[in-house]
Amino acid sequence: MNLLYFILGWVFFVTGVFGAVLPVLPTTPFMLLALWCFSKSSKRFHHWLYHHRFFGPALQQWKQSRVIPLSAKIMSVLMMTASFIYLAFFRQLQLEFLLPVALIMLYGAGFILSKPSRPKL
Repeated sequence: MNLLYFILGWVFFVTGVFGAVLPVLPTTPFMLLALWCFSKSSKRFHHWLYHHRFFGPALQQWKQSRVIPLSAKIMSVLMMTASFIYLAFFRQLQLEFLLPVALIMLYGAGFILSKPSRPKL
């Protein structure tokens, strides 16, 4: 077992769990990273995460057909938009901070929206 990959797998998993409850963090990318790290370090934890009751189905859909479900797309874009509105209007942050955040969110939204919502038949 490669210890570095194993530790990173848990770091990404915990970050993804936080992302499941916090609107500013995405869940699926961190779970994908955790799954990849576990594939390099622990077959047991790779299998556990891949078949996890809550996180497993999205990981399986991504692996099998690079699909992001429509509900996940909508939730992701809504949460990114809400987070940006909060930062821009309620935190009154400087443009030097807001511009990179906006660009990163736009890139993330573009990536998410460019993927299919259903597997091809």
